[in-house]
Amino acid sequence: MSVSTKPRILIVDDTPENIQILMTVLKDDYAVMAATNGERALSLAAGTPAPDIILLDIVMPGIDGYEVCRRLRERSRTRSIPVVFITARSDEEDEAQGLDLGAVDYIAKPFRPATVKMRIKNHLELKRHRDDLQGQVDQQVEEINDAHRAAILALSKLAESRDDDTGKHLERTQTYCKMLATQLAETPEFRDHIDADYVETIYWASPLHDIGKVAIPDAILKKPGRLTEEEFALMQTHATHGADTLYAVARQYPHNFFLNMGHKIARSHHERWNGQGYPEGLSGETIPLCARIMAVSDVYDALTSKRCYKEAYSHEKACTILEQDSGSHFDPVVVRAFSDIAEALDQVRNSLQR
Repeated sequence: MSVSTKPRILIVDDTPENIQILMTVLKDDYAVMAATNGERALSLAAGTPAPDIILLDIVMPGIDGYEVCRRLRERSRTRSIPVVFITARSDEEDEAQGLDLGAVDYIAKPFRPATVKMRIKNHLELKRHRDDLQGQVDQQVEEINDAHRAAILALSKLAESRDDDTGKHLERTQTYCKMLATQLAETPEFRDHIDADYVETIYWASPLHDIGKVAIPDAILKKPGRLTEEEFALMQTHATHGADTLYAVARQYPHNFFLNMGHKIARSHHERWNGQGYPEGLSGETIPLCARIMAVSDVYDALTSKRCYKEAYSHEKACTILEQDSGSHFDPVVVRAFSDIAEALDQVRNSLQR
C-alpha cells in the first residue's frame, strides 16, 4: 500500500461532531488524523509520519489545548509543527495565551469551510518555505560541525596514541555509547530525555572522555604493573585535566551541545553510582546521564581488551562483571539496557578489533 503524499493534518477535539465537520471539509486535499483528547494527540504528533499541522481545541477533558501545545513545544520531535487553535472563545487574553505558547493562529467556531481551508493552506506554505530555509541552514551547520568533529577526533586519537594497547578503543566506545543511548530512549525512564540529537551528540562527544591523559606521564600511563597509590592518584587527574580543557573551550561557545556533553563525559565517566568514584564522588542521578552511559561502555571495552597489565576477558565474563556491579559502580537502568543488546554489542566488538 502506497503512503499518501498529501499534507497530514491532526485534528484534536473532544467533540466528535466537530471532528467530522473538519474532516468533511479537508479530506479531499489532506490526509487527516484525529484525536479526542490531549494524551492521544501527543502520541499521534510524535508518531511516524508526523502531522504537518495540528488543529487543536482548547477546552478538553484531561489536559487542555494550552497544555498540549506547551508539551509539543518542549519536545524536539514536535516543536516545529504549526499549531492552530480551534475554539469558540474570543477573549483577547485567551488568544494571547495561545500565541505566547507558540500557536500560529486561531480559527473560531462555528467553522467557515473556505476560511479553514485558506488558513491551513497559508500556514502549510509558510512551513514549507521555513523547512526549505532550515534545510539549507542545517546543511551549512553540518559542514561546519563535520570540520569541528574531525579536528577534535584527531586530537582524541592523538591522546589515545600514547597508549599502545588501546587499538580502536575510541571507535568501539563511541559506537557502544550510541547503541546504549538508542536503547535507553525506548525505556520509560529516559524516553523523554533522549532523542535523536542526544544520540548523535553522545556518539561524537564520547571520544573526548580520556583526552586529559595527554597530561599523564608515560611512566604511569604505560606502566605494566599495578600503580602505587600516588601513581593512581595522579592517573585520576586525567578526568579533571580533560574536563578543564573542554570547559575553557565550551565557555567560548556556551550553546555548543557537543562541547558541553564532552566536558561532562570527560569529568564524570569515572564516577560511580554508589558515590565511590572520582573526581567528585557523585552518586546516582547526580552523575550526568551521558557519563553513566560512557562508564558502562568504557569499562566493557577495557574488560574485553588486552592491556599492558592484563589479558582480554571474554564477552561473557565482561557481561557478568557489569551485572555484578549494577547498582554499585553502574546505573542499573544502563546495565539493563546493555544486557538487552549485549549480543549486538559483542558483534560490534568483534568487527572493530585492531
